[in-house]
Parts: sequence; C-alpha cells; structure tokens
Amino acid sequence: MQLQYTTQQEAFRQEVRSWLDAHVPKQPLPSLDTAEGFELHRDWERTLKSGEWGMITWPEDYGGRGCDLIEWLIFEEEYYRADAPLRVSQNGIFLLGPTLMEFGSPEQKQRFLPPMAAGDEIWAQSWSEPNAGSDMAAIRSKATRITEDGQDYYVLNGQKTWSSRAVFADWAFGIFRTDPESSRHHGLSFILYPLDLEGITIRPIRQLDGDPGFAEIFYDDVKVPVENRLGDEGQGWGIAMATAGFERGLMLRSPARFQRTAQKLIDLYKRSESSLSPRVRESVMQAYLNAEAYCFNTYYTASRLIDGGKIGAEASCNKIFWSELDRRMHRTAMSIMGAYAELSEHDPNAIDAGSWLDGYMFSLAGPIYAGSNEIQRNIIAERCLGLPR
Repeated sequence: MQLQYTTQQEAFRQEVRSWLDAHVPKQPLPSLDTAEGFELHRDWERTLKSGEWGMITWPEDYGGRGCDLIEWLIFEEEYYRADAPLRVSQNGIFLLGPTLMEFGSPEQKQRFLPPMAAGDEIWAQSWSEPNAGSDMAAIRSKATRITEDGQDYYVLNGQKTWSSRAVFADWAFGIFRTDPESSRHHGLSFILYPLDLEGITIRPIRQLDGDPGFAEIFYDDVKVPVENRLGDEGQGWGIAMATAGFERGLMLRSPARFQRTAQKLIDLYKRSESSLSPRVRESVMQAYLNAEAYCFNTYYTASRLIDGGKIGAEASCNKIFWSELDRRMHRTAMSIMGAYAELSEHDPNAIDAGSWLDGYMFSLAGPIYAGSNEIQRNIIAERCLGLPR
C-alpha cells in the first residue's frame, strides 16, 4: 500500500500540528485515574473543544468538525506525535458517541453529544457483571418498567463490575435485562444513566498501580426515565455489539498510539544498543513493522468505511492484534531496561520517568478488556472462518 495525501489533507495536518504545539501541556498530567488527574484531563478536553478538536468526525451541530476517517487518522498521528494527554472521555467519544449517531433519537443526539465533545460530561462503561465478564449475554442486572405520577421509568437493580472511569465520571451506559423471562442475548435493553442517582453505590477497584481505574456499581431501586433507553426495548444486545465493534475495530485504539510506542522503543534501544543482544534488536524491529502493518490495515478499513462498508466480526482480529502488539512492545522495553524497569515514576533513577513500567502494567490488561482474546478467537473461528461451535 502506498499512502498519498491530498493537498487539503497535508494542510489539515499542518493545522493540527500547529494547534497542538501551541496548546499541549509542557509537563505530563497526573494519572487520569486520580481525582486531581481526572479533572485536569477534563480541562484538557475543554481545551480541545475550544479549538473544535473534541471529536472531529462528528457533525458540527454536535460539536465536531465533520471530518472523515482519514482526517481523523491524521489527527491521531499528530496527537500522539505531540505526546498529548490521554483522552479521559474515550468511553463517550469513541464508543457511545458513534453508537448514539447510529441508534439515538434526534433528541438524544442533541442532549448527549455536544457536552460529550466538550468534556462537560464524562462517561463510564458498565458492561461486565460478577458472573458476566466477556460473556455479556449472561447479564442479570434488571430494569423493571413502572409508571409513577404519569412518568415511565426503569427501576434498576443488580451489580456491574470493572466499570472503567466510573469512580469520577458523570454518566454511564450499559445493558440491563428488561424481560425477566428472557435468557442470553434476548430481552436486554441499552440504558443511559447519571451516576449520582439515588440508589447507586460506587466502590472503587484498585489497579496494579494503586489507582482506581475501575469500579463496581451497585443498583438498589434506581429510577431512570424510559427516555434514557437507546433504541427499542429488547434491542440492547444488537446495540451493544455495535458499540463493541467500535471498541475492537477502529476508534478506541488508533494506530498512532502504537506507532508512537514503537518509536519510543527504538529510541530506548539506541541508548543501550552496544550492550544488547541481536535478539532484542530483532524484537524492536518487529515491533516497528507490526505497528506499521496495523496502521496500513486501519487506513484500509477507514477507506472501506468511507465507501459505505461496515465493520463486522473482523474487528476481533484487530483487537487481538493491537492488544498483543502493545504487550510485546512493553515486554521488550522492560528487557532492555533490566533492573531499572522496576523503578516507578517517583524514583529519580527511573528511565523515561517510569512510563514504561506504567505502560507495561496497563498492557497486561489488553488481552482482557474490550472482550477477552479467547472470546475474540471464538468469534473469528465461528463468524469469519465458518468453523463449527
């Protein structure tokens, strides 16, 4: 594949680069999984919105720029080149946002998309349950429909776990069983709800680094207006699978993220090249090649979507590839650093301010979140290759 950018695309790249060079914080922000870091990252989202960069592929009426996916990929390349902060709003802008575009009513789009793009409302993802992790069809949390004072509500009861961003977020989205007689993927509905409602209890879950990146959410007779349901009642499974396609297939993990990691890995290798074995050099080269391969494949997917195609079960291939690529790159970095790899950001002797250790610990979760890679291999076998169950 040979990428050739148009004059307009090159001009767009220069516009993005100039704006980021002028606005990206000079020092890294604290972890977005801390109260201070979360709010500073929210402020960064608002800064992005001030330049109309909050979510550039959305229509202007919803806070975007109306850009196509190729321009989004260019934006992402410049964003990671500038070492800009991670997107604390990623659950909203990359997952729920595209889902709302496809399934939301005009009123829902106008209500939720602009504040999402502006960073004013940050969203948590609430899929998993204690006995329904990667197997979302086993969800038991219930949404019982009632009418009270002329208003229709769902009353939520149950528990979610591993809810990303839920400790500090404003809203959450998830699927609940609205048909008590149903089983598996039938009878589920997709519901949006604020996290400060009466009856909601949030219990932080500490990650390996000690920060609460996830949470358990408990629902005790929580009333949510029926108008907060996305799509029709019982349509939740199909909508959730569309969201999962966005998560696994294209937007959540842009290739620029891994290309930047590969470049940093090359720089790390060069600092100690004379003392390292040829095997390490081979691993670094392979990391670069794989990151570039993922980039080309994503450009191909984006071009296909622009021409009217859709992301299908092959999104599972993408998810396996980028999660295992990320883990391999960080393992290689840890082997290059030797004993220094164990030093955290608080140690003055830590290499690259301990960022490799933090990235390594996060990469270990990659084969699990967004649907475990074991489940993704089953999807590929059954839906892509046509193998028997």
